[in-house]
Amino acid sequence: MKKKSFLKSTIILIIGGLLTKLLGILIRIFMTRNSSLDVISLYMLIMPTFSLMMAISQLGFSTGISKVVSENKDSSKKILFSILPISLIINILLIILLILSSHFIAFNLLKNENAYLPILAISLVLPFDSLSSILRGFFFGKEKMIPHVTSNLAEQIIRLLFMILILPIIKNKSIVFITTSLILINVISELVSSLVLIFFLPKSFKLEKKDLKPSIKSSKNVLEVSLPTTITRIIGTISFFFEPIILTYILTKNGYTTNYIVTEYGIINGFVMPILLLPGFFTNAISSALLPVIAREYSKGNNYYVKKKLKQAIIYSLLIGGISTIIIFLFPEVFLKFLYKTTTGASYIKHISFVFLIYYIEAPLATFLQATNNANLMMQDNFIGIIFKTIFLVILSFIPGIGLYSLLISSGINILITTIRHIKHIKKVI
Repeated sequence: MKKKSFLKSTIILIIGGLLTKLLGILIRIFMTRNSSLDVISLYMLIMPTFSLMMAISQLGFSTGISKVVSENKDSSKKILFSILPISLIINILLIILLILSSHFIAFNLLKNENAYLPILAISLVLPFDSLSSILRGFFFGKEKMIPHVTSNLAEQIIRLLFMILILPIIKNKSIVFITTSLILINVISELVSSLVLIFFLPKSFKLEKKDLKPSIKSSKNVLEVSLPTTITRIIGTISFFFEPIILTYILTKNGYTTNYIVTEYGIINGFVMPILLLPGFFTNAISSALLPVIAREYSKGNNYYVKKKLKQAIIYSLLIGGISTIIIFLFPEVFLKFLYKTTTGASYIKHISFVFLIYYIEAPLATFLQATNNANLMMQDNFIGIIFKTIFLVILSFIPGIGLYSLLISSGINILITTIRHIKHIKKVI
């Protein structure tokens, strides 16, 4: 029965993830074909800020709540209402921060005055995104994946519909107006996502006065998982921020032009990495289904079953990842042509694709550490991996002739070190 439940959850998440991914591709295609290059450039310029704010706003609550709910050590309602006040405070602080700092970020950091209003608009999205993240954690913990999949699909459909309706009307407006509108569409889509999740709450989920009193213990249990998860995401974002700075500084000294570096860096991050990461939603689906199962059984001391589920998740991930890697390796031009109408970057894909076989098992390994009260170890492993990535990025960039392959090689080293450390820690746990 347990095995069927895990397999069923995984299949639902994979199908839902595939549909969500396809809708995401349609959204990207429609947006790029119905917006000017200036709008797309401005939108992409503020995306790192948007991603960072969302990471802090969510604070990894989905993962933390999923684990704690699955362990059945406290009332699910008590867990939710212990986290909601924390989320509310965080989002109020983030909104105030963005109101005060958006001018500085736009004019001083991004050096683009057009970014001011779109960055300010981000503050309106955060509370809705945080709420949907909390509700998803509840359903993950209950091993109910239909609400998560349905809310994700509803969110993407609403986003696509509003783009179809709004973009043709506002296409002659200013760059700032269009970009700000694209950001504000997320308010509506995230609200719809949250309403769908609320609709799926069980009928027995009725509020009582005692539920409104936060539990310090429940909050602490959730934060023990969510904080390391969030810190890991923030560290990754900071590392991503410094990549082009390091590459530009060193490679220009080696005789590469700034134009060449910017172009090749754009090819790697705009074309190559998205294709290599495409099968990642399969392993993320497996990991999402795995977390509540491992957390519940580990809390019961059922190590044999825990080990069995981990092996099963790794096999699924390697099987899907292996098939995907072979297809991507053999036909990179087909993927590039279909998605981006170019074959630029095919050689990069061929050289780095098989390294991502290791990447595909990293997600379930990280999930296992989170589920077994070892989220801090996961965070440490990722931090050490990023340090090694940065060191090798610097060293390799100084070697003549390597060029932007230094980024690909250092990324592979990061994946390898992080995964090896995860395996080392997991062996000690079980």
